[in-house]
Amino acid sequence: MNSANPTLSVRELAKHYGEMTVFANVSLDVAPGEFVAIVGESGVGKSTLLNCMAGLDTWDQGSVVLDGNDLGTLDDDARALLRRRQVGFVFQAFHVLPHLDVAQNVALPLMLLREPDDGRVEQMLAAVGLQGLGARLPQQLSGGQLQRVAIARALIHRPALLLADEPTGNLDPGTALKVMDVLVSQTREHGASLVLVTHSEAAAARADRVLLLTSEGVAPR
Repeated sequence: MNSANPTLSVRELAKHYGEMTVFANVSLDVAPGEFVAIVGESGVGKSTLLNCMAGLDTWDQGSVVLDGNDLGTLDDDARALLRRRQVGFVFQAFHVLPHLDVAQNVALPLMLLREPDDGRVEQMLAAVGLQGLGARLPQQLSGGQLQRVAIARALIHRPALLLADEPTGNLDPGTALKVMDVLVSQTREHGASLVLVTHSEAAAARADRVLLLTSEGVAPR
């Protein structure tokens, strides 16, 4: 992968809670279109690291540069705007809004950016295998379908970086495989970089690189 102009560049990142070090000396680059999986023991700070990459959480040392923007130099509003434009999220718990139908959930990033739909919502629903289900409410869908809604929503605004936090953790193995197929194929199709935090060996095996996170940093596994 050409990392001359990485989508994401993390240097010497450290996070502490009081006297406890969550992680330290974390440095990594994610190239445009690259899929990186991060694994590690429970409690080592994988989700916290993902939140730092998006500027959702603070850190105590080091730097995070997203799409050429040093997050540490931006105020909260500027970080939020950059995140809204350049980042998509997929979470273990789906985080779809129950009072909005499927199409409205997928369209949320476009609404926040005040961008026109131009048929993109229907195209994304078809791409993730949910064509014809746009008018359904989330409670009418299965777990696998809800995660596909989350993937469609995360990619609808064509972000540079997709962050996925245990996206198959609540799914049975068969459904998890199908969801990973959709996640990887759609990320590749949109040319986004993907950072996946996972305990699943099957999910990690799909990545271009697998990194092991410990309290002392990250290293190829």
